[in-house]
Amino acid sequence: MSLIEKVSQENSDQRTVSPVPDVEKPAPAAPPAIPIPDGGLRAWLSVLGGWLVSFCTFGFASSFGVFEDYYVEHHASTSSNIAWIGSLQLFFLFFMGLPAGRLFDAGYFHHEIAFGTVLYVFSLMMLSLADPSRYYQLILAQGVGVGLGSGFLLVPALSVQAHHWRRRRSLAMGIVLTGSSVGGIIYPIMLNHLFRGSTGFAWGVRAAAFMTLGLLIIANFLLTTRLPSAKERRALGIPEPAEKPSMAAILTDAPYIIANVGAFLGLWGVFLPYFYLQLFVNAHGLSSTLAFYTIAILNAASILGRTIPNGIADRIGAFNTLTPTAAVIGGLVFVMFAAANSNGAVIVFAIFYGAFSGAFIPLLPPMLASMSRSPAEMGLRIGFGYCFSSLAMLTGTPIDGALLRPSNRWARAIVFSGVVILAGTACLATARTMHSRRKGTWKA
Repeated sequence: MSLIEKVSQENSDQRTVSPVPDVEKPAPAAPPAIPIPDGGLRAWLSVLGGWLVSFCTFGFASSFGVFEDYYVEHHASTSSNIAWIGSLQLFFLFFMGLPAGRLFDAGYFHHEIAFGTVLYVFSLMMLSLADPSRYYQLILAQGVGVGLGSGFLLVPALSVQAHHWRRRRSLAMGIVLTGSSVGGIIYPIMLNHLFRGSTGFAWGVRAAAFMTLGLLIIANFLLTTRLPSAKERRALGIPEPAEKPSMAAILTDAPYIIANVGAFLGLWGVFLPYFYLQLFVNAHGLSSTLAFYTIAILNAASILGRTIPNGIADRIGAFNTLTPTAAVIGGLVFVMFAAANSNGAVIVFAIFYGAFSGAFIPLLPPMLASMSRSPAEMGLRIGFGYCFSSLAMLTGTPIDGALLRPSNRWARAIVFSGVVILAGTACLATARTMHSRRKGTWKA
């Protein structure tokens, strides 16, 4: 008799002689949920580690206006072609959201962070060896290499905050993203002074690479996970969610698709000042000293946008916060026409534009997550939204550069960016109305 048959017979005999045959055995208890502390030393150290990653990756990418101005001056290519370098950085930074998120859930968090650190710093060193007049060297080292390294760093550093925070998760992520604003202050000032001084381009980039390496090594030690990965959950016998997310259902959700179109259009135009404001100031004969600080002013003001709107969104809803913010951003783009007249106007524009535009990207994840029908859908909805929006970041600023040709025709680029942002606002308003009706509440 086989082992299975013996066990079956023994179980049958036990049931036969059982003194209480009518009493059913209780179902096995589900494994207890792992508590999320919403604070503590490890949580705040992970916030600091994420802040350092945001400083080094998104902060560096937000400083591309310095490189745009330098490469144009050294005849690397046209302003439109050069913009592809910076747009590739942003593209990979967000396109990697889906694959990096899958690796994160599979338990490869520390592998991703370590690999991203090595690739990112190696690419910066390769950029320091590149000839600033050789376009293909710049696009491979900075556009592809730095961009891919950033993607393996930023998305996991943001995702791991969910292991430590529940109620204050938006605040924690907002604090992490302020690192990009501070990085967007430090990198432009440092690089402008190094590029224009006796240090030069090569050692200027190397100095940035050494600083970045030190900060990312610290981040590797500070960032920690708490919740088990998918593999560990299976080993522990923790059941998977009963309701699996359906990509087909998500892609046929009309409000969600319209919201993604709105985000795409907004991101198509929002980076014009971040890439071209320094060139804009120099082209209009304004203060060259001010030109060096325009990107830093933009990023300093964006600290307000990275934090305050997230707190407002927790109270009134992400849609209700993002939609009017996008409308203001679209209107502010047209203020660039007035900013050409004086140094003071440039400073005022940079402060207001940085404050409002800084809110756009941080509000996208809570907006997309709010449309989920179940918690199991959140990651997929955010990941798809990031991948889709990355195409806007890839093409938006090169289109602006093409519109500037052949003789810095700023009106065409300004009108294009302003119009697409306002069109995106209309899509967001439409999606917000549809989503609010479906939920049966004004808070969306």
